[in-house]
Amino acid sequence: SHEKICQYIAKESDSLVVSVGYRLAPEHKYPAAYEDCLSATQHFLQHLQHYAVDPARVTVCGDSAGGNLAAAVSQTLAGRSDLPRLRAQILIYPGLQALDFNLPSYQQNRGVPLLFRERAVFYSLQYVQGNTSNLEEVLEGSHIPPDMRLKYRKWVSPD
Repeated sequence: SHEKICQYIAKESDSLVVSVGYRLAPEHKYPAAYEDCLSATQHFLQHLQHYAVDPARVTVCGDSAGGNLAAAVSQTLAGRSDLPRLRAQILIYPGLQALDFNLPSYQQNRGVPLLFRERAVFYSLQYVQGNTSNLEEVLEGSHIPPDMRLKYRKWVSPD
């Protein structure tokens, strides 16, 4: 689905673009997609000379769930000293938090096509657990224990 945009990015930026075909939910729930992306990125970084790539110019990128995966891969590799450091990460409308689907951005955009609030929760649940049995619970925000909500309030709150 992303072949044409990857070709465009490669041409316009005069770069090599490697697109990872990772396993998809619900058949393959978390952490399958993350493991695929991490493995592919590690392999690429270990073999940069084969592709004639400058180690100082490697960037990861992703959109939507792929943005989440790019962020997770970046965080995992940030502390590695045995691989070249990533230069940057590009996250295009990434799915980064599932603690609270009632924050202002979700409320303000709940009915904006293409990814309605309920669809975002549906896909998040497919990715994490392979089913949507607790969809209403997540929409209400009752899937997070009060102590965890309090712990992360500094980062995930309407304030």
